[in-house]
Amino acid sequence: MLQKKKNAVLVDGVILNGPIMDSKAGEKFVEEACKIIMEEVIQKADDVTEKVCEWRAPETLKQILDLEMRDTGESHQKLLQLCRDVIQYSVKTSHPRFFNQLYAGIDYYSLVARFITEALNPSVYTYEVSPVFLLVEEAVIKKMIEFIGWEEGDGIFNPGGSVSNMYAMNLARYKFCPEIKEKGLSGLPRLVLFTSEECHYSMKKAASFLGIGTENVYFIKTDERGKMIPEELEKQVQRARKEGSAPFLVCATAGTTVLGAFDPLDKIANICERHGLWLHVDASWGGSALLSRKHCRLLHGIHRADSVAWNPHKMLLAGIQCCALLVKDNSGLLKNCYSAKAAYLFQQDKFYDVSYDTGDKSIQCSRRPDAFKFWLMWKALGTTGLEERVNRALALARYLVEEIKKREGFQLLLEPEYANVCFWYIPPSLRKMEGGPEFWQKLHQVS
Repeated sequence: MLQKKKNAVLVDGVILNGPIMDSKAGEKFVEEACKIIMEEVIQKADDVTEKVCEWRAPETLKQILDLEMRDTGESHQKLLQLCRDVIQYSVKTSHPRFFNQLYAGIDYYSLVARFITEALNPSVYTYEVSPVFLLVEEAVIKKMIEFIGWEEGDGIFNPGGSVSNMYAMNLARYKFCPEIKEKGLSGLPRLVLFTSEECHYSMKKAASFLGIGTENVYFIKTDERGKMIPEELEKQVQRARKEGSAPFLVCATAGTTVLGAFDPLDKIANICERHGLWLHVDASWGGSALLSRKHCRLLHGIHRADSVAWNPHKMLLAGIQCCALLVKDNSGLLKNCYSAKAAYLFQQDKFYDVSYDTGDKSIQCSRRPDAFKFWLMWKALGTTGLEERVNRALALARYLVEEIKKREGFQLLLEPEYANVCFWYIPPSLRKMEGGPEFWQKLHQVS
């Protein structure tokens, strides 16, 4: 290399002005890998004759994949074969017969948006490095806020609904006692928050992570449909005050994980207003019903919330991850809570409007442009197309319920109000057995 390059710049044995990599070979690899993705993933996505998963035990799969990293790189042909192997032995989440959490099939527009952002490799913190994606996020958040029913608001996309719920919990605590940002937990009273027995487990995790403590999460009883009972919430708020604790937050759920229950938001909001509590609604699962004129009634009263978590990657098919935290306050509360004012990144004397440098209201520095996949999909389908997806999902759930009722050995737990259909399959050996402890133990094993 030194002999070939007369003007070589050599430092510590490294040629600084030599090629970093073989770009032609790299482009060829990308081209061939994309062809494999097209043939093996996208074109087979809706083929019911394909397997959902070619299952292998962990030790067997380790041998098939050749996971060891070596001192020297592998050939392009070996790498392409690895790509094929990864696809072959992975779960096909877009398969028509894949029935697991979160997923609803493939959306081609969202997929293309992911290809674009993966290729551009942006990070959404300042306008100068991510001009398009910051404007896209602003437009998407504004539209989502409209559907919640707020006249104005703020928001940010996060890596998952669990993180959105944590953001909201921390934001509510900051609103309750702003001095915590500088002084920490030591001078605070015992803070208490309230959520339903059927809430997402992230509430407990967030309380642990933020130093509030899981014992200070009061779980409110739910009715037979899994909805928080407002009268029980009122009792627990009063109990906390009598104990000398400081209630600061109620987390309601719009679409619980198991039963698909929607807490009575209006009645809960009344209690929050009466006691001066922040109301957060975890609508990670149920929020997309807001786009349906037929089903938006499920979230009646959500406009009274202080913050909302909403995940388009669930019901609406946006690619994982696509999760927004939306906040009613538009006075800069989100930024004031999380800002660190890093002068080397968020300079205030730039040549453009620095209000577009939104990264300081995030706990992340590097942040993916997750709003883009939702935006491109929304542009392609329109609001009516997204509404149709919600209506179709709930119609499919209704169809499944009617089929369950017709079939021997299937027992429906309750009539669903959302897309969650809860039932037991009772095998022939248990159908004449009484419903005691032994029956339920055996039925759980079947499930």
